Amino acid sequence: MSHQDIVESTAETEATMRPQSVPVNMYETTAALVVVAPFPAVRAADVRVEVHRGRPATLRFWAHVRSAPPRDHLLHEWYYGGYERQLDLPAGFGSGVEATLNNGQLAVRVLRGDAVDLAITPTVQAATATS
Repeated sequence: MSHQDIVESTAETEATMRPQSVPVNMYETTAALVVVAPFPAVRAADVRVEVHRGRPATLRFWAHVRSAPPRDHLLHEWYYGGYERQLDLPAGFGSGVEATLNNGQLAVRVLRGDAVDLAITPTVQAATATS
C-alpha cells in the first residue's frame, strides 16, 4: 500500500464520518474552568481548541482523522482521530484558553473573565527527569 493510498483513504473517511464525541471531566479552580478529555492517537498539531463568545459562550475542541488506511476490519469501533466536543461555558469564563496534549489526554483551561473569540493548538509538555 502506498502513501498516496493512505492519504486518499483518510480523506475519504474524514469526508463521510461524523466526528466521535469524546467524554469529558470538568471542574472549576479559582482561576479557570478545567476540561479533560481522552484524545488518543493524535498529535497536538492535529488538535484545535476554540472559545466562542455568545450567550452562552462555548468551548469547542476537535481533531481531524489522523490516518485511515483501507482495511477489512473484523471489529471497528473507533478511528484515530475525528474527535469533537462542544460545551456551553458557565457565565464568567472565556477570557483566555490554554491547552496541553500529553499521553492521549487533552487538558484545557478556560480562564475567568468575559469571553472572547479565541483559537489555539495545544502545547506538549516536555518530560521531566525524576531522581
